[in-house]
Amino acid sequence: MNRRLLALSVTARLPHGMFSVAVLVHVAHVTGSYAVAGACTAVLGVGQAVGGPLAGRLVDRHGQTLVLAISTGGCALGLVMLALAGRGAPTGRLLVGSVLVGLCAPPVGPCLRALVPDLVRTPSARRRAYALDAAITEITWVAGPVVTFAVAGRYGTGSALVAAAVVLTAAVAGFASCAASRRWRPAPVVTARPSALGPVDLRVLVLVLVGVGVVFGATEVAVTAMSASLGAGGAAGPLLGLWGLGSLCGGVATARSATGGAQTGRGLALLLAALAAGHAAPAAAGGHWLALGVLITVAGSMIAPVLGTAYGMVDRIAPTGSRTEAFAWSATATAVGSAVGAALAGVLVEEAGAAAGFLLAAAGAALAAVLAGTRLRLGARTDGPGTAARAELPAGPTRTTPSVPHAPHGPQDPGRSPRRDVR
Repeated sequence: MNRRLLALSVTARLPHGMFSVAVLVHVAHVTGSYAVAGACTAVLGVGQAVGGPLAGRLVDRHGQTLVLAISTGGCALGLVMLALAGRGAPTGRLLVGSVLVGLCAPPVGPCLRALVPDLVRTPSARRRAYALDAAITEITWVAGPVVTFAVAGRYGTGSALVAAAVVLTAAVAGFASCAASRRWRPAPVVTARPSALGPVDLRVLVLVLVGVGVVFGATEVAVTAMSASLGAGGAAGPLLGLWGLGSLCGGVATARSATGGAQTGRGLALLLAALAAGHAAPAAAGGHWLALGVLITVAGSMIAPVLGTAYGMVDRIAPTGSRTEAFAWSATATAVGSAVGAALAGVLVEEAGAAAGFLLAAAGAALAAVLAGTRLRLGARTDGPGTAARAELPAGPTRTTPSVPHAPHGPQDPGRSPRRDVR
């Protein structure tokens, strides 16, 4: 994997880890209403869920450069609109700005993953590359809120939004200028370009990732609630940081392994079962901080391996000419699941305590495991009607393949809602 490309993609995804928190904090500051702030955060999430697959489809038709440029401009405009909104700003303006940020969020993650088959040759090396990407992306979701609060505390809440816009614009420009992204062209298809959700296995995998998203949303609520119930609400941040650290370690270990993750539905089901067990365990931690820290780190260690495996499967079964859109649907699935998990966990935590949130997370992973083990076949590649498999098509003059012969092999390779909305 090209190190500069990976580093720029991670930097470009750092603002994604800032969006929800920065919008929430700024809108609450200028309106004095958490109801309005929550509404803006919600429409931002809806915009991301709708805009991700749409942007992915446009990339698959027109290439990465133009789509990344237009989407970045729209997203930066929305961030600046919000930053310039002062006290008494109309709610409608705040909502429009929030929708614009979510709808136009540039699909850097899906674009990078769509490049992996051209950068890395063997299937096992590709799986390791996806695992490394899932692991390193954790940095953005740990650092995003920290950067937001640091900038907002020193320079004001609007400054955090401006900082996100500046970093986003510069990093995406750098990513789009890399030869691998600049020269990438949509894969040729024989007839009409198929729907990304055409293959049954891909639809099953999207549902599996909704279950994984439930884990994310429920765990964030559960950790926050448990910290507050023990009189140390500030501990939620470090605990979630340990969660992300566990995922980073798990992803690096998977990237260094021989296989790079599971290859079958049953293999993914085993990883999901481990994810379920790991997230059920913190429910028994009670008030023991050391035990909670250890257990949440262990629970996180299965996140990147699960996502890396899922990305490898998306690459394997996505229809020819719809690879980027397929990766965007995987991100949308986790975002939807995260929203559902957070909402359900909020109700459960109110009624039964923080432990119920962890059990909900475990249930989401367990259901995903059952679905993967029983419905995910991963048979022969199933492209849309009249569409040849990618391996059967000649390279053609429309695609330039960068010469990067090796896969990433560990943490020495430098360059992920509200967490993980756009993995």
